[in-house]
Amino acid sequence: MLAPQRRSLIMERIRRTGAVRVAELVDDLGVSDMTVRRDLENLAEAGLIAKVHGGATAVDIGSTDEPGFAAKSVREQAAKEAIARAAAGFVTPGQAIALSGGTTTWTLAQHLTGIADLTVVTNSVPVADVFYRTGRRDQTVILTGGIRTPSDALVGPFAQATLETANVDTLFLGVHGISAEGFTTPNIDESETNRALIRSARRLVVLADSTKWEVVGIRTIARCDQADVLICDTGLPEAARRVFNEHVGRLVLAEPKETV
Repeated sequence: MLAPQRRSLIMERIRRTGAVRVAELVDDLGVSDMTVRRDLENLAEAGLIAKVHGGATAVDIGSTDEPGFAAKSVREQAAKEAIARAAAGFVTPGQAIALSGGTTTWTLAQHLTGIADLTVVTNSVPVADVFYRTGRRDQTVILTGGIRTPSDALVGPFAQATLETANVDTLFLGVHGISAEGFTTPNIDESETNRALIRSARRLVVLADSTKWEVVGIRTIARCDQADVLICDTGLPEAARRVFNEHVGRLVLAEPKETV
């Protein structure tokens, strides 16, 4: 079993029961004590769990809690990289695309810098910076104005006014949580800006790693059936796969590379 899959299973167990013990995980996962402790250390460093003597407990996350961009960028890196590689396959030269705020869309941006004649609309300062640093003259980047959120997204009336007249081929939308009810965010202002992004696009591609399953932010951005494509990693639980296979246009599961 790959490390991202183990860690996803550990997170699922903690979300369900509130806590796990190292000894139980060793037996259930069939790996060494050292491997389990390394997984718990990785999850704790990302702020996803709290380590305690002999195991770990859940971190109390509310529906309006919004970690900063730097904190989120170190979480689930292998899964986000796999998702970004898969998402890049939906982009061809000459397209107009939109990328929302988020660390997964930021990872995707790094896979798109070599594609010719792109027009990129974004409300993400880090995403715009990725394209700016390449200096390609055949790529046009439109950064909305707006008020900056903890995740370095620009939101509010200025951002929405820019997006109301935009028309793009595909929107790549990063989200805080995914569930049977839809895709959510902890930031009310960002939800309105993301809805404006959705209205601007002919195709909606949602990007979310498997740890976001059953995480629910305060505001729903879109229903499951509004997504043409959902790209997740292979750590997505079977229950979630059934939901999304039924309700989204297409579910793509990307395989993370082995990490230690």
